[in-house]
Amino acid sequence: MEKNLLDTSIEEPAMDAGEVEMALFALDRSRAQFAWKVGGLDAEALHRRHPPSAMTLAGLIKHLALVEDERTCVDLLGRPLGEPWTKADPQGGWAVDGDSPEELYALWQGAVDRSRAALAEILPHGGLDQRSKFRTRDGDSPNLRRVLTDLHDEYARHVGHADLFREAIDGLVGEDPPQA
Repeated sequence: MEKNLLDTSIEEPAMDAGEVEMALFALDRSRAQFAWKVGGLDAEALHRRHPPSAMTLAGLIKHLALVEDERTCVDLLGRPLGEPWTKADPQGGWAVDGDSPEELYALWQGAVDRSRAALAEILPHGGLDQRSKFRTRDGDSPNLRRVLTDLHDEYARHVGHADLFREAIDGLVGEDPPQA
């Protein structure tokens, strides 16, 4: 097993924090939990399948990197996806053959960093009520509250998977990563 290179710190908000701060806290806490569950593993552990599922931790990392970039580029910024997602990926980011731990961790961390930067730029100019750049087939645009909730829900689904897979790999259990 390798040292965890991912940020697992959790910054607790004030007890009277507002809606934006709490929404960002919930998302960042889930990101820290995910980073703890997938971090510090070698290629064999990341690519190990856990039957009956074909899912792997490597696939979860890549999938959540794609989801972060989709929410950031498409929903928040109204732009097409950039590198490394320039080719259509019918597998939704799940194809990870040959991806090293360092490549996967850098891919996911980069997507998280881009998402945080976009939110820091956009949220001060209208909060969670402002409309996203995404348009449905009907021409509707969800507000940023919906975009953040959908992103957090994606983590909620997959942190549970990562928790079970990690326990099967090396017995690591717990809800939140240890804090300094």
